Amino acid sequence: MSAILALAVTLGFAGVAGFTALRAPLREAESIANHPPQGQFLNVDGHQIHVVERGQPQGSAPDLVLIHGSNGSIRDMTFRLSPALEEAYRILIFDRPGLGYSDAISADGTSIQTQAAILQKASARLGAQRPIVLGQSYGGAVALAWATEFPQHTAAVVSVSGVSHPWDAELPTFYKLTSSRFGSAVIVPLLTAFVPKSYVRDSLKDVFAPQAVPDGFADHFGLAMSLRRSSLRANAKQRANLLTEVEAMAPKYPDLSMPIEVVHGTADTTVGISIHAERLVADSRTARLTPLPDVGHMPHQTHTQEVVAAVHRAATRANLR
Repeated sequence: MSAILALAVTLGFAGVAGFTALRAPLREAESIANHPPQGQFLNVDGHQIHVVERGQPQGSAPDLVLIHGSNGSIRDMTFRLSPALEEAYRILIFDRPGLGYSDAISADGTSIQTQAAILQKASARLGAQRPIVLGQSYGGAVALAWATEFPQHTAAVVSVSGVSHPWDAELPTFYKLTSSRFGSAVIVPLLTAFVPKSYVRDSLKDVFAPQAVPDGFADHFGLAMSLRRSSLRANAKQRANLLTEVEAMAPKYPDLSMPIEVVHGTADTTVGISIHAERLVADSRTARLTPLPDVGHMPHQTHTQEVVAAVHRAATRANLR
């Protein structure tokens, strides 16, 4: 009897695994069909990097690079922010390595320093030798890595709800699981295959709180793109390694000389203003903080004009306007 039970369990697991192996790629194909690449691809050191160019012609306006946050894509920046900046800047928007349509650089998680290096090379190839670099959330850490690693190629930095300093909280269980070998092999495909779209849509409410998710954002962003196996794996590894990378970077902030504009909501529970923005301003002689009272983690979507104003201030301070 026990042998029969063991066989039944084995067959059951095999059936689930087989169904998962069929369903996951079908859902991925659907998400790609619904949200195809918006821009062009550059080969940088053997890796395909997806970039969208918007705004003014090259040489006619300041160059501005936009870097999205955790498990995001170019589409996070093309919803409200880039349209609000296109009249004044030449804008390059990148999918970070491993996310959107850009290749992963390392299966172990591409560091913020390596991401900055790849994106800086891509920008230079497109003629943006010394851009303003804006990063949101995790992208804020990449923007600061760009500034610390390539200060001569950074006109200014704009950090929007950006990660900048070490924190005490443990890595969330979700990332512990999905960044592990078991989680990558077993849990990630299950998430891709079976997580309801409605659940992912509802999870946006926590990211935007206390503000509401703007109408049309979820459809424009393409939530299912973030559920692809490659995206989940790359994001999990990047998130698991982030603290160590930020610990190594933070001591370099006093040496930065370019203008730094910091925009951060006081109600941000994802990247706390006291842990990150306020400490960045304390550690950098060129950083200026614009706190947004009662605003959460996504001011580039909910308070776009405040972010636009910060970009203009950065450009003015860098003598680009």
